[in-house]
Amino acid sequence: MNTTEIFLLAMLMIFTVPFLIWRIFRTDYYAPLVIVQIITGILLGPGVLGAAFPEYHKFVFNPSVVGALNGIAWWGVMMFVMIAGIELDLKKAWQYRRESLTTASLALGVPLLLGCAAAVVLLFYPGWLGEKAHTWQFMLGIGMGCAVTALPILVLLMEKLDILRQPMGQRILRYASLDDVMIWGVLALILLDWERVGRQVGFLIAFGVLTVPYRRLMAWLSPGDRWYVALIWLVLCSFGSDWAGLHFMVGAFLAGVVMDAHWFDQKKMDMLYSHVLLVVMPVFFLSTGLRTQWDLGGYSVFFVAALLMVASVGGKLAGVHLAGRVLKWKDGEASIIGWLLQTKGLIEIIFANILLDKQIITNGTFTALLLMAVGSTMLSVPIVAPRLNRAQHRDLIQQASS
Repeated sequence: MNTTEIFLLAMLMIFTVPFLIWRIFRTDYYAPLVIVQIITGILLGPGVLGAAFPEYHKFVFNPSVVGALNGIAWWGVMMFVMIAGIELDLKKAWQYRRESLTTASLALGVPLLLGCAAAVVLLFYPGWLGEKAHTWQFMLGIGMGCAVTALPILVLLMEKLDILRQPMGQRILRYASLDDVMIWGVLALILLDWERVGRQVGFLIAFGVLTVPYRRLMAWLSPGDRWYVALIWLVLCSFGSDWAGLHFMVGAFLAGVVMDAHWFDQKKMDMLYSHVLLVVMPVFFLSTGLRTQWDLGGYSVFFVAALLMVASVGGKLAGVHLAGRVLKWKDGEASIIGWLLQTKGLIEIIFANILLDKQIITNGTFTALLLMAVGSTMLSVPIVAPRLNRAQHRDLIQQASS
């Protein structure tokens, strides 16, 4: 076979296998298609398929094919992260700033501290710290990995639970939006390269200066032209960020944050999000799986994943319950909000990929973070759904009695 035919064979596997698993086994309640795609990417990687059929894996996923897949994955995740940035409603968060800042800070801070504590434990064992990582970078990276909330996956799950447009759903979006901003800010700090600090400062200054005329241009353009100019802006910001050493996905997120959602038709934005998720993101999931290794003491990654799961889930729930006490929420609200903010999925994978690219973590640590992200996301809907039904039923009874 030539390279084109092998590439198409790889694409056939990428789109066929997860879809069949999702449909045949009806996993939607516990694992939406996006989660199945992530898991399938792991199964198709060297840790599973590559270990069982090394020659076949080497034949299909040869350097030329992997290079082509990586190009699609890079472009897809850049668009995905830009959309996530556009959808952040920072004005709404500012309007309810006390509640939003209190909840977002505690929901992020507590799992961050527990994640840093888990990282300290890992430092006593070889093979988890990346070759180019300082201790503080590793600790902060693992801590933030435990604190991440994936806004796009959160939106998908709240749509499934039919609370996205309800007051609780909008509150949760505000908390998650602020956490997203903090996450990317901390990531920029972790990636700060003192040898390239001049470039990084230069990029941030140039970005701030260019943002003003860019926003004026976008406000002046027709709706059709805005989409095209937005893609040009995305490429420029991603290139500048990567050139400065901050990773191209940091630039992609910044490119989206400075754009207003009302510049674009919401239906078209939702359609673009769906198409990116359907057409190109499965390739990103596979490229992630191709980097997933089980090479550190066999199954020790599962024990590390369990440790990170405890830090992540326990920290998020503790932080949100503390916020609920401070803000005097209704009974049961903290549990529902805490479990929904626990969803990680894509943002965790993106975050861990960046840490791996910069050699702050190893393949084993990356795999543990990936397993933790998939596990915590899969738990969200089954745990939240009955709690949400009880809360809604209680509210109906109270309304009827009043």
